[in-house]
Amino acid sequence: MSGIVFTVGNVLRGDDAAGPMLAERLEADPAPGWTVIDGGQTPENHTHAVRAAKPERVLLVDAAEMGLEPGEMRLIDEAAVVEHFLITTHAIPLSFLIQSLRESVPEILFLGIQPQGTGFYEPVSPAVEKAVATLHGLLRDGSAIEDFPRV
Repeated sequence: MSGIVFTVGNVLRGDDAAGPMLAERLEADPAPGWTVIDGGQTPENHTHAVRAAKPERVLLVDAAEMGLEPGEMRLIDEAAVVEHFLITTHAIPLSFLIQSLRESVPEILFLGIQPQGTGFYEPVSPAVEKAVATLHGLLRDGSAIEDFPRV
């Protein structure tokens, strides 16, 4: 099954850098069956690359305020992304991005990483650094992402 890990986040805003950090790790040490596209803070500018690849699935990874401990990760249903769990550091709401991708991608999973802080020039917290390393390892080892707990 071909898949794209589509990361979102702003490297200047503390734990919102989780997505781009994962993209860096995947570029340096790829995960079998996954291609990575770092959408950064303007993921809408990269949807053409996702569509051109015609993946069977997309794993969208971003920081998400879920009321959990920093670094905890959860799959978030598309309907919940529309209503909740957004850190609005991006040019467009992630719900629009997901709806746009839905036109050409059969399966879209949204994995949120709970941030500790997303202020400008804050460092990435140790908990989020650990979560990114864990997620990278799971992807690299072929673990079933759909088995992650959900909110």
